[in-house]
Amino acid sequence: MLLSLSIRDFVLVDRLDLEFGAGFSVLTGETGAGKSILLDALQFALGERAEAGVVRDGAPRAEIAASFVPPPDLVAWLAENGLDGEENELLLRRVIDAGGRSRAFINGRPATQAQLKKAGEFLIDIHGQHAHYSLLRPGAQRQMLDAYSGSEVLAVQVTDAFRAWRKLEQACAEGQRHAAEAAAEREQRQWQADELSALDFRAEAWLTLQEDHRRLAHAAELVQGAQQIVSTLEEEGQGAVGQLQMARNRLADMVEIDPALKPALDMLESSLIQADETASELGRYAERVDLDPDLLARAEARLVQVNDAARKFRVRPDALPDLLTEARTRLAELDRLADTEGLRRSADMARGEYQKYAAELSTKRQKGAASLTKSVSQTMQQLSMPGGSFAVVLDACAPEAGGLETVEFQVAPHAGQGLKPLAKTASGGELSRIGLALQTILSQVSGAPTLIFDEVDAGIGGGVAEIVGRLLAELGRTRQILCVTHLPQVAAGAASHFQVSKETVAGHALSRVRLLAGSQRIEEIARMLGGVKITDMTRKHAEEMLGG
Repeated sequence: MLLSLSIRDFVLVDRLDLEFGAGFSVLTGETGAGKSILLDALQFALGERAEAGVVRDGAPRAEIAASFVPPPDLVAWLAENGLDGEENELLLRRVIDAGGRSRAFINGRPATQAQLKKAGEFLIDIHGQHAHYSLLRPGAQRQMLDAYSGSEVLAVQVTDAFRAWRKLEQACAEGQRHAAEAAAEREQRQWQADELSALDFRAEAWLTLQEDHRRLAHAAELVQGAQQIVSTLEEEGQGAVGQLQMARNRLADMVEIDPALKPALDMLESSLIQADETASELGRYAERVDLDPDLLARAEARLVQVNDAARKFRVRPDALPDLLTEARTRLAELDRLADTEGLRRSADMARGEYQKYAAELSTKRQKGAASLTKSVSQTMQQLSMPGGSFAVVLDACAPEAGGLETVEFQVAPHAGQGLKPLAKTASGGELSRIGLALQTILSQVSGAPTLIFDEVDAGIGGGVAEIVGRLLAELGRTRQILCVTHLPQVAAGAASHFQVSKETVAGHALSRVRLLAGSQRIEEIARMLGGVKITDMTRKHAEEMLGG
């Protein structure tokens, strides 16, 4: 459940703090006052994209924070992702600066936009004011039925199984169509793989080979150089080691006179040790260096072999192993395509998997269609469509990603009329009422604890509006409902009433929101009833609507 919403410098809002309770709440106000801005801000906190233009003019950044009582499944998800917070409380915060850079936080910890959206899926279900127009799209009708019948996961499995089946069918067809080309390519790839396998070359060996060749090619020079340096260091009487030894002895005598020279003596002794060790290491190196001309010849031959292969296949020497891997992978693929019997078995198995899931989906859709047909038809009677009926029609079709049947919503708006496709039958007002009936029914199976209706009552008026208000109030007994509305009959049915208004401060338009009570609420309902001029009669009517 949504507990509070805090908005700073978002579009027309400079500073706003709202608290929400359970049940049915409405937001009303003049057109353009900023009612939908509040929902935009909430959606931004729930991970929706926003441009830099949402930052209020002159402000460095916009900030939205929303607190909720998280449902148990969301609590588990937060714990799994290291985003858990205080018990029975969840805080989502989003900041966007004037340059368009946004940051997200969940319970005070940095989070990604995707994580905000995932959390939002557990929290809120929003029904927009134009949602009923999606009823005209066959794809949307199928999705609504699957949501109502609890088949959404199964529908995804059907789609995945269909794609896997079709991919294997295409592989079968490709194998048959291109058998000759595949055989020629296989011969080419096999030759390539045989050549590279015989080369037995690894990328990491290329650098080692070059280093070995360079060392062997300069072996005599390396030995001679090492021996000359050893001689320079250890030559009797004139060697560097002997000179350092004499200098060390002289400095040791001086330290006896002035201890301040001790650090210099320590450094000289260190240099003497290093010079002595250097001479020993170079002596051992000169003994190890291999002057074997056969080794050099073999290294040179290997270099030629690798370079020749690289030129033959038109790649760098260190890319030869990748080329071998590519050849072996393609050979395996060609072998698979050549095995038409194996491909056919796999395709048949995939088709069986698809048919199994699709049959299960069909069964659930049939049950859901019957139940949804009955529920919407009953609700239509309440929405001043007496004798009208609604039906979810399933027609068998060729196997497709959506299953084994098409889904079509049909309606007879009035008694005596036959069922026809929704797009060809319902008027704008009728479509709004049917859309609201569907959304109200579907919201009852939604997992989100908070439902938001953004002017879904557009195109509805009179006594129907009062019924809509009662429907939403009834829904509010078990869910938290927020509704943006222009209809006084809907607003009068709410437990809490927020008024959104616009005022000008220092030349800037700002949106304000206040919770109405008592006479304030009567005045707002009267305004919604009577427009600009509010009379005592409209006030009395408003008071009667509120049950006063």
